Amino acid sequence: MRDELERLVAIGKLERRHVEPLVALHAAGYCVHRAWGCGKIVGVDAVVARLTIDFAGKPGHGMDLAFAADSLKPIPEGHILARKLTNLDSLQRLAATNHLELVRIVLNSFHGRATLDQVQQSLVPDVIRDDWKKWWELAKRALRKDGHFQVPVKKTDPILLMEEEIGAQDRLLADVRIAKGLKARVAAVYELLKGVEDLSDRVAAGTEAIQALNTEIVSHLKTMPGLSLEGVLARDDVRAATGAPPVPGELGTADVWAAGPGLLAVLGEAAASKHSRVLDSYREARPDDWADSVLSLMNDAPAKVVSEMTDLLVRADRFQQLKDKLVRLVSQHAASSDLLLWLARERSDAYVDVLGPEVFRAMMSAIERDQFLEKKTNKLRDYILNDQELIVELISSADIDVIKDLTRTLQLSPSFDDMDKRSLLARIVKAYPAVQSLISAEHVKQDTNLLVTWSSLARRKKEYQELVEKKVPANARDIALARSYGDLRENHEYKAAKEAQKVLMRRKGELERDLGRARGTDFANPKTDVVSPGCRVGVVELSRNHPEMFTILGAWDFDLEKGIISYLSPIAQNMLNKAVGDEVEFEFDGVQNRYRIQSIEAAPSQLIPTTEADPEPDSSPEPTDPPSSHPADPATPA
Repeated sequence: MRDELERLVAIGKLERRHVEPLVALHAAGYCVHRAWGCGKIVGVDAVVARLTIDFAGKPGHGMDLAFAADSLKPIPEGHILARKLTNLDSLQRLAATNHLELVRIVLNSFHGRATLDQVQQSLVPDVIRDDWKKWWELAKRALRKDGHFQVPVKKTDPILLMEEEIGAQDRLLADVRIAKGLKARVAAVYELLKGVEDLSDRVAAGTEAIQALNTEIVSHLKTMPGLSLEGVLARDDVRAATGAPPVPGELGTADVWAAGPGLLAVLGEAAASKHSRVLDSYREARPDDWADSVLSLMNDAPAKVVSEMTDLLVRADRFQQLKDKLVRLVSQHAASSDLLLWLARERSDAYVDVLGPEVFRAMMSAIERDQFLEKKTNKLRDYILNDQELIVELISSADIDVIKDLTRTLQLSPSFDDMDKRSLLARIVKAYPAVQSLISAEHVKQDTNLLVTWSSLARRKKEYQELVEKKVPANARDIALARSYGDLRENHEYKAAKEAQKVLMRRKGELERDLGRARGTDFANPKTDVVSPGCRVGVVELSRNHPEMFTILGAWDFDLEKGIISYLSPIAQNMLNKAVGDEVEFEFDGVQNRYRIQSIEAAPSQLIPTTEADPEPDSSPEPTDPPSSHPADPATPA
């Protein structure tokens, strides 16, 4: 082979630098191309200076010798890629029967060391088609027991194949010795504990691990007390498992808490699996006030930490204090979304006197509060949407009036889009069909045009103009100024300005929607055979024979002294389409009475407000932002 290549160099068909790479390729018999993968070299034609390679999916591929020398990397027959190309079935059988041998093949292919990613890329999906994580866990256990493999704690460090067998104790302690930082050392110590049965001298191994931990615990006490506490817990676990003797003067959990760290800060630094033990150590270190401290911090803790806190309180017979705290936070709508998320997940019989319609109200408040504070978490909102039974269970103890009120709260909430809101409302309607009429009435009310007097229309347009041109820009300047003050978490001016922005934008949306629906009229020539908008109606209260006079005008008109009411008000709605002599019931001055309609006539012109300002309804402003999800009640007087 070399002689033929030298001849090609002599006649100028090949450069000398290509000779050694081509000799290596021919000797290896297999190669790797970065695009085509692994291939088997099946022939060399010195006459035409070409190499023939069988790539997967490209058999008999011809390649110029010079190009092959520059683009191909030789690999031996035993390389994992070559074996996948020629004998994939045998590798798949090894994956099922001999984890160690398969990993050994991969490591040998990478000169005795490969990262976990390299091992996975070599085997998945061709060799291992099923659950890789499950397969690797089984393989890792076997590797740790075999003295020829060193499996690091960090996934990014390489797995090593050792020529000489190393004892389990040396392997496990090696990871503890080379670990950098307390977090890595704690992880290495727990790996050592997994193989404690294989240690030849448990006391010696435990003593060395404890000494290494004690050094790190002291250095982290002030800067990372949570991690320092986790180190203490790991050290205690080592001592319990190995029987290593105590070390005089070493720091304990009480010393960590004596340094004055905050409980939530410590929990945030410690691993989630250690939270229960961290809380137990806190209780032991502060026997007099631990419960009050835990109760005061619950509302600021993540949902998972809340679960551990409540478990501790229950175990310590502080359940009644816990319920009292929950009831107070819920009733004041001060409960955090994380606390309410935990309560929603829990909702066992033990909390039956806490759970109820007020929890649902508190959830709506918490979600809106998170939006105002610009928190990115939507866990509580998503949980409400995903748990099909939650809302119905929470309102099951309420009477129908409360359920209707909660339904209105949901309809007005800005925290759910229309599709999600319809899904939630459908759950309520399914359990309580009586609510359907409320939802349908709201839909009809929103879709119907509003009849308004020109005067009230002008007032609304003026309010909208002042809002858009003065109040909103002024609020934007307030927000920008408050933002310049720094830390937004403690910036009360910023929070106040953002709250004002929320109110202004809600009102802007309401005005845009209402103005878009408004149709101005002077109520000239109304129907008088029955009660209709634009009429003055005389009624008599039957029990006292007391006469009253009402003028029914536009949606935004109201003047009690003159007897002017909106046609959308409850009183007018009861009288509409009724004729002289008909009797109706409605509440007036707080008393429910029966009335007879005595007369119907067109409203006197002097009672109908008029204005010269912009009498054309089509000139009302087009909405520039999406309408607010807080619809204004058109029956409310302007």
